[in-house]
Amino acid sequence: MSSGEQHDQSVEEKEESFLSHLVELRDRLLKSVLVVTAVFLCLFPFSQTIYSWLAGPLLEQLPEGANMIAIEVAAPFLIPFKMVLMLSIFISIPFILYHVWAFIAPALYKKEKQLVLPLLASSVILFFTGVAFAFFVVFPLVFDFLTGFAPEGVEVNTDIGKYLDFVMTIFIAFGIAFEVPVAIILLVLMGITTPAALASKRPYFIVAAFIVGMILTPPDVISQTLLALPMWLLFEAGILLSKIILNKRQTV
Repeated sequence: MSSGEQHDQSVEEKEESFLSHLVELRDRLLKSVLVVTAVFLCLFPFSQTIYSWLAGPLLEQLPEGANMIAIEVAAPFLIPFKMVLMLSIFISIPFILYHVWAFIAPALYKKEKQLVLPLLASSVILFFTGVAFAFFVVFPLVFDFLTGFAPEGVEVNTDIGKYLDFVMTIFIAFGIAFEVPVAIILLVLMGITTPAALASKRPYFIVAAFIVGMILTPPDVISQTLLALPMWLLFEAGILLSKIILNKRQTV
């Protein structure tokens, strides 16, 4: 076989490999969309009940007889629809991340494969822990604080669309904030930093955590502190875990 034929064959093999990867990516994306759709179809008949449950922390703090309102004409249908769609994506995150892992796994070394799967599982658990912390701990305290500041003669009637946007923003903020240990472990394992270097920057991280809390949460001290303190504790946990992982690597 001539060098020209070998070159053509190599080009064809690369094109086939690229196309096969595109087909695999398409299939995995399609499966993820189908799972999200299936979860959505299961949840949508209960959308009103789910929204009432989601609005519970605020409704419990409203004065007796006060209710939420819908400003837009189609809001009573569209807002529960939007909520269920977001919830379906949240619930499907483990399945979606599994397909992300399955797609990139063939390109990873054995040691990387052993590490990536636990990190993905930890990311999912920490994200949902952050969401649960926001719902069960932060919301009751924040809504009690905010509704207590309504001036006399002002009736608190929150729009259902604004409430959903607020809740989802807080969920995402706390879910991402709880990913701090995973981010630290990845930075250490990639050689970008060390546990000692991170520990030396602790004061800067604490200040940054409060700044992030100030930006992502309502303008009250309670919610800002409830975001910043877990971030700090998770920062310390990330440093400790990265030390343990490095020590295990050195002893192997």
